[in-house]
Amino acid sequence: MGSKSIKAGIVGGAGYTGGETLRLLVNHPDVEISFVQSRSQAGKPLTDIHRDLVGDTTLKFVDAIGDVDVMFLCLGHGESKVFLEQNSIPERTKVIDLSQDFRLGEKSGSRTFAYGLPELYKEQIKKSENVANPGCFATAIQLGLLPLAKNGVLSDVYTTGITGSTGAGQKLQETSHFSWRSNNISAYKTLTHQHLKEINQSIRGLQNTFGDTLHFVPWRGDFTRGIFVSSIVRTSLSLSEANDVFKSFYNQSAFTHVSDSMIDLKQVVNTNKCLVYLEKEGDQLVIHTAIDNLVKGASGQAIQNMNLMFGLDEKAGLNLKSTVY
Repeated sequence: MGSKSIKAGIVGGAGYTGGETLRLLVNHPDVEISFVQSRSQAGKPLTDIHRDLVGDTTLKFVDAIGDVDVMFLCLGHGESKVFLEQNSIPERTKVIDLSQDFRLGEKSGSRTFAYGLPELYKEQIKKSENVANPGCFATAIQLGLLPLAKNGVLSDVYTTGITGSTGAGQKLQETSHFSWRSNNISAYKTLTHQHLKEINQSIRGLQNTFGDTLHFVPWRGDFTRGIFVSSIVRTSLSLSEANDVFKSFYNQSAFTHVSDSMIDLKQVVNTNKCLVYLEKEGDQLVIHTAIDNLVKGASGQAIQNMNLMFGLDEKAGLNLKSTVY
């Protein structure tokens, strides 16, 4: 497709995922941003809310939606379903939903949604008109487990992951106050996190013998961006065999890479990468994964899905380098 041939709209453009989607689309070689909707900020320049876009755009938030080729729903959980029910959107408009409303096979009228994890469902995404973008923790955890499930060797999983404060959304709450978050760590939603359902759905699609044996403890971290996950699985595979399994699974992946040395969060922040590193002690395999929760865990993956849906280079607009320092 030619330059700037895709007209995109963003619904819920004032929050973290809306702002991150804007940041990535404003320089995308094939996309023109047609509108950015926000009920709370309608009429204001985008740069009043997203100050990082000063000099990049003169657009203003609007209250109404327009006719576009692709619509990104950057709304709170439960709100996307309501939005699609209350608004008439042309069937030709592709929808990418960043909430959890359609990740488990839910429909909106005649719209059905593909699960938007490209490492697993790339061919389905290419053919889809609607995509449910995966959750951030779900992305990081799945990418550490799916190669084992594909080989039918995944058993009980014990996983711990830590996320930055942006994972809680922009709305202020007690646990996102600087004075609470700074120099502090806490667990939450122990063994009950909402992303478990979509993770289990993907795993069982590869290994139907996998039971309800994914034990996940999420942590709130003392930083703004990123997710670091460590999963422990018992396996008879040697470390070399396990690395071969993972590298084979991801050998065609645009953004997921198996590292030969220990990974850290700063390697992936501000990128659409997922880095994976394996360790083995006795019969226990430890899989470390790291992503940026707002990019590969949300907006970057959504744009990766858009690229696939429109037949573009999968990496278009996503050739990003981590800040490191």
